[in-house]
Amino acid sequence: MRRYGKNTDEDDIRSRPNRKGNRPRTHIRPKHEDAADGMVLTVDRGRLTCLVEDRIVLAMKARELGRKAAVVGDRVDIVGDLSGTKDTLARIVRIQERTSVLRRTADDDDPYERVVVANADQLAIVTALADPEPRPRLIDRCLVAAYDAGLEPLLVMTKSDLTQPDKLLELYGHLDIPYVVTSREELENGDAADRVREQLTGKITAFVGHSGVGKTTLVNALVPKDRRRLTGHVNAVTGRGRHTTTSALALPLGDDVGWVVDTPGVRSFGLAHIDPSRVIHAFPDLEPGTEGCPRACSHDEPDCALDDWVAEGHADPARLYSLRRLLATRERTDGD
Repeated sequence: MRRYGKNTDEDDIRSRPNRKGNRPRTHIRPKHEDAADGMVLTVDRGRLTCLVEDRIVLAMKARELGRKAAVVGDRVDIVGDLSGTKDTLARIVRIQERTSVLRRTADDDDPYERVVVANADQLAIVTALADPEPRPRLIDRCLVAAYDAGLEPLLVMTKSDLTQPDKLLELYGHLDIPYVVTSREELENGDAADRVREQLTGKITAFVGHSGVGKTTLVNALVPKDRRRLTGHVNAVTGRGRHTTTSALALPLGDDVGWVVDTPGVRSFGLAHIDPSRVIHAFPDLEPGTEGCPRACSHDEPDCALDDWVAEGHADPARLYSLRRLLATRERTDGD
């Protein structure tokens, strides 16, 4: 039975009252044309520490951003209290377009991507020459992620006072990858920091490496103490008290010459998010040898031209092994 006739009067239609007494939500969102430009320095439990001009501002993500998350290195638009004083909280209303995104997964069969840093120009892969032993396959994975994200790789070898870098340089020295070799003594007197700083000028550089390789020690040698104290104060506001490298942290080198992003130590660097056909780009010593491969070659089959390429002495067999292991395995990489 129809409740209303053909020509109903609008006043006759019942409407459900708003129990909360507030206005109904609208899809129209404010434009925030007066929002300030900022850079995300670190993220801690929903609170984002940002640099706005010369002030450190604590902010939260606006509801209208939905599931879109800001990460370290993001350029963002911020509104609200931008004074940076204690107990103030601003709001991030927009995340600006990213120039690069460095991602990783926990392992090769994990579909969940973790964004390590946004808008970086360079990836510094830090590895100890001893204590702990170098992990070439982890280095290869970082190189794959760097090339896929459009980042320039930089190899930083630490603890040369314990052993010489000859063996590692045999694998990577001829690949035109910039590298720096450091020792504990050079870190203490500042010589190592100066050499590394030359490679960082004018760039945003993310530092990655296995736990215990001296990554954070190197970052501390690069960043002026006053800048580290400033960020440490902000972390106390968010509950950390100090940065323990449990989350990524962007730090200025000083004098506007560049930024370093210290990241937590990694046990593995999963590449589930990367198309296998792009992995070969991280092996410039092997890539020319693929010209003779059959169409759609997996580079791990009897007719693969890379076997002859390596046999002729164009590349180290260990590099071909590393490539094929990256392409074939989807197992956990804790033992790499």
